[in-house]
Parts: sequence; structure tokens; C-alpha cells
Amino acid sequence: HMRSMTPLPSFMKMYPQYLRSLGYYCTNNSKKDYNLEERGKVWDESSRKAHWKNREPGQPFFAIFNITISHESQIRRRPHKAVHDPAKVRIPSYHPDTPEVRQDWAQYHDKMSEMDATAGEYLHELREAGVEDDTVVFYYGDHGSGMPRSKRWPYNSGLRVPLIVHVPEKYKHLAPSDYQAGGDTDRLVGFIDMAPTLLSIVGMTPPEHMQGNAFMGRYEADPVDYQFGFRGRMDERYDLVRSVRDKRYIYIRNYMPHRIYGQYIQYMFQTPTTRVWKQMYDEGKLKAPQTYFWEEKPAEELYDLEYDPDEVKNLVESPSHRSVLKRFRKVHQHWVLETRDLGFLPEGEIHARGGDKTPYEMGQDRANYNLEAIFETAQMAAGRDEVSIPGLLDALKSDDSAIRYWGALGFLIRGESAVQQNKSPLLQALKDESPYVRALAGEALGRFTEGHLDNVLETLVGASNMAEDGVFPAMYSLNALQMLGGKAVSVRDQIKALPRKSAKQLGRIGGYVPRLLEKLNEDLSH
Repeated sequence: HMRSMTPLPSFMKMYPQYLRSLGYYCTNNSKKDYNLEERGKVWDESSRKAHWKNREPGQPFFAIFNITISHESQIRRRPHKAVHDPAKVRIPSYHPDTPEVRQDWAQYHDKMSEMDATAGEYLHELREAGVEDDTVVFYYGDHGSGMPRSKRWPYNSGLRVPLIVHVPEKYKHLAPSDYQAGGDTDRLVGFIDMAPTLLSIVGMTPPEHMQGNAFMGRYEADPVDYQFGFRGRMDERYDLVRSVRDKRYIYIRNYMPHRIYGQYIQYMFQTPTTRVWKQMYDEGKLKAPQTYFWEEKPAEELYDLEYDPDEVKNLVESPSHRSVLKRFRKVHQHWVLETRDLGFLPEGEIHARGGDKTPYEMGQDRANYNLEAIFETAQMAAGRDEVSIPGLLDALKSDDSAIRYWGALGFLIRGESAVQQNKSPLLQALKDESPYVRALAGEALGRFTEGHLDNVLETLVGASNMAEDGVFPAMYSLNALQMLGGKAVSVRDQIKALPRKSAKQLGRIGGYVPRLLEKLNEDLSH
């Protein structure tokens, strides 16, 4: 989940700590959006002034420079004098072709050019200091463009990034086996490969707990056939998506298909493209595939990147692609179980279920986290078939709150008919000890039944006080209230009175509760 600030178990280190133990001077300039709590001294310096030049004479260094010129926030900053002609930019088929969209795409390309120029300045500093021939350079993005349906999405449009590696002549023995200056490769690599690669370059064996593989250096591993992506909570909105790609196809598994792709995320809606795109959809001015982003998701997606680079022609129902689909399903399922994927727990349970254990340690404890059973229930829940309803009813009776969570979610996903025919067990779920089960049952009953609204609203508002109930129950309950729309108007004053701060703020996560309250209050005032 975004900015989840997870503690590490005692045996794990952040990779700069390994490098520092070998004498490297390590600097970060300057973002630290890495979802983990720092333990101990990680960097020699991390600030906007951090620089390898501040090291001791002759000391080896590792330096990160985050160039934020092309950040999402910069492609919407106005006024802006265009360099690239908006009339000439390529608009992906899923975006509407409007002046606002063309302006954002052109400005994105402008910012990319500015970023390249800044990168050139950093390279010039190496040359001026006489260390150009002693320095391996990595130059890469962190996700696709900052446009909606790129950033925050595990499509190829969101996960594929440029990666350039320069290896000086004296270190060519550390280069990837297929390295060629000025050349390219179709080898699949991912960000989880970066840490083991850096350790491999400096001659350290990557720790076994690292999921990635070194793609250069002394411990270079064989190329892999697949890379994996994920999406959890993005800012204030919850989702659960997993993706797998090989050199040609990408497979998407949506475990919350009832949530539209384009859930309202305050930060994303600051971009003009997002607003005009949603407005045109609401006004009925769009046709497929431009409508997809504002609609509920299929349980599965499969795209041929060779013939469909925009990822708009879903091949899941294609008879000629059945074997490809089965292969990706199997690979995805194996990876979830092999990595002990914690995303199938509600976010609050990821942190609370293990007690004093870190989430990683809890996830490795099969007695505490029965992933096999939870994952089986999640796969059943994420469909819309009626055949699985008896299994969902059994799930609601489980001793494991995560299995009950997926049982309730399965009914919410299936919608009106399934919820109305199973009101009694969902009313029991509304009293569940887990606030996450209660939130799902409340949303299902509030949206699709009559006669239970007062009970539902009392339950949801009752768990939305972040100061008393915690950040995570509040976020789940407020998201459920949002989905009730005008049905929640009777508790508008109670919602307005909810606190926007907590003594246990949990870093930047707590800042998402005010965003939820702001949007909810805005919608209920109309």
C-alpha cells in the first residue's frame, strides 16, 4: 500500500547500509518515499544538498539524485510555454482527444526534455571531477507518465520505465552478459532487481531474502521469464490488483472488480486530463475504449503488447489465447504463494495481526497467516458467479477474519441480487468484531437493500473516528460511506464533526482521512 511505512525485521537492512559497511559514502537527494521505516543510520546524508562530492578524498561513493522535473505535479503546472507542439503528440486510444489532454501530454514531453538536460549536468560533474571513468551510472524513471491510467496502474503503461546503464571500460567485466554500449536489450528486469544488482556490482552476495535477481556484477543471475506488478491502496482509495508480464503479454488480476478504475483520488484529479476525461464520461460523450477507466473492472485482463500497446483489447475471452491465459494464471498464483503476498489482508490487519512481529515475520508464519486458504477465498470472491455463493456463506462463518472479509467482499462484488438474497448473514457480518468486515457488509447492505440504512450508517460512522478507532478502520468505513452516495445525507453533520487528526497519525497515511472527509462532505452538500 502507498506510504504504508512498514517496519523491517531485525535481520534486514536497507541496501545503502550494506554499501556503507563496505566503506561507500552514500547520499540521497532527496526523496525517501520507500514505504519502509528507517532503522538506524541509512545514509551518510539525505537532503537536497546531499552530494558525492562531500565524501572523504578517494572514498568510493553511491549517490542517488531524484530529478522531480517530470513529476506528475509538473505536467499540470500553468502557465507553461509549450516546446513540443500539442497538435503533434500521440494521444493513447484510451484518452479523449481534447485540447486539455494534448496540453498535458505535450507538457509531459517538455518536462522529459528538461529532465534529460538536468541528468546531463550530473554527468558533467562526474567528468569535471575526473571520476567519469570510475562510475557506473543508472538512469531510470520510477513509473509510467504522471497521466491518469499510467501512474498508479500496473498496466505496462504504468510499470514500463526507461532504464539506461553506463558501464565504464574498466568495469566492463561487471556489465550484463548482453551489454553493448549504445545498444538495447529485451531482458526483463524490475525494481526489485536493483538492490541485489548493486550489491553484486560491489562484490557482495545478495541476501537470500531479496526477491529480485542481480542483472549484472559478480553474482549476475540468469534472465527471468516474468516480471510482477501490484496495486494496493493509492492515496485514500483501496484497490487490489496484481499483474504479470513476459516479453509479449501482460496479465491483470483484479481482486476488487466492483471498484472502477478511476476512483476519485484527490491528487490525481488535479490534472486537467483527469477532470475533462471524467466530465466527458459523465456527459455521455465517450465511446470505448475511452469509457473503460470510469467503469467497473473485469476480474481478469490479458493484452498482447506487440499488437495492442495501449492495452485496450482484452483477450481473456479469446479462444486462441486460452493456453496463454492459463499459463499466466498459474504463474500469478505461484508468485502470490511463493512471496507470501500480504495484500490479501485488510491493511490494518497487515500491521496488527502479528502483534509484536513485523508484517514480514507475520507473513512467514503460516499459523498466523493462512495465505493458502485466504487466497483461495479471494479468488472465489473476486468473480461474479452465483455458483460460489455457498462458499462465500461458509467464508462468513470462518474463525479467520481475513476469510470473513473476503466472504463479505464477494457479496459486495456480486451486487444487488446476491446481497438481497443473503441479507441475514450480511446483517450478522455487520456486527463482526473486524471493522473491515463490518465496512464491507455495511456498504453491501446500504447500497443494495432497504430497511437497514440506519443500522448501516451507525456502524460505519461509528468506525470512522480516526482518533478513537485508528486510521485504517476509518479509511475503510469512510470509503464505504462514500459509495452510499446520497443515502448518507442523514449523518452529514456527524461526518463533519469527525476528527481530522489523531495522536497515532502513522506518518502521511493519516493525511488521507481528511481527504476522504473533504470529498464526502462535498458530495453530501450537493
